[in-house]
Amino acid sequence: MATAPDSGKFPSAATLAPARGARKASDQTIYDSIYEAVLTQRLPPGSRLPEVALSEMFGVSRSIVRKALTRLTSDHVIEQRPNQMAMVARPDVEETRQIFAARRLVESEVMRLTAGTLSKARVQELRKLVKDEKAAHDSGRDQDRVHCSMEVHRFLARHCPNQVLGRMMRDLVLRTSIVIALYKSPGITACFLGDDHGRLATLIAKGDGEAAAALAHDHLVALENLLDLNDDSRPIDLASILRPPS
Repeated sequence: MATAPDSGKFPSAATLAPARGARKASDQTIYDSIYEAVLTQRLPPGSRLPEVALSEMFGVSRSIVRKALTRLTSDHVIEQRPNQMAMVARPDVEETRQIFAARRLVESEVMRLTAGTLSKARVQELRKLVKDEKAAHDSGRDQDRVHCSMEVHRFLARHCPNQVLGRMMRDLVLRTSIVIALYKSPGITACFLGDDHGRLATLIAKGDGEAAAALAHDHLVALENLLDLNDDSRPIDLASILRPPS
């Protein structure tokens, strides 16, 4: 079922503020912190992002916070409406379908273009990501598993010979992560579906672009079919979600 955040809860200053002794936060620091929290599904769709609270957390002016939020809006990570507080994007069912359709088209072509182009060192990096993903899944480390799952796709997008398509794919990976967090059914494990990522790495290494494209397409169809596109709400502890790992 879809989950929505408790809009009355915000992260504390200690949750997101830079570590003591760190350089003063910039709009890039704020952008990266929110982006990664959304990508790894620690910051759920619909979570409110008050400028005042963020400026206090990061020890910067509201103008710097506003700059980061504007960039995040441009990248479809958050939504900002006139006279309303910024919040993490919360796509409806129709937009969710469109996001998956777009990603299937783009990612299939990225797989075709990338297959056979990776160096041995990069293939080893890809296989290590797949291995780390499975280890995280087997040991119940959900946040690590989500990170590795997303990184498999982002890695391939970064190394696509056509970087315009690669950037489009990275954007769609993020937007897909948002809708998975919003509409995932109980027990769904992000995009960890059997050995799909391991098989994909093998096909990419072999240079079988058509098979890699077909697998990526089917992988995304299966993932979309696991979503529960009925909407409900359930409160969450936002401060706990955003707390950095100890």
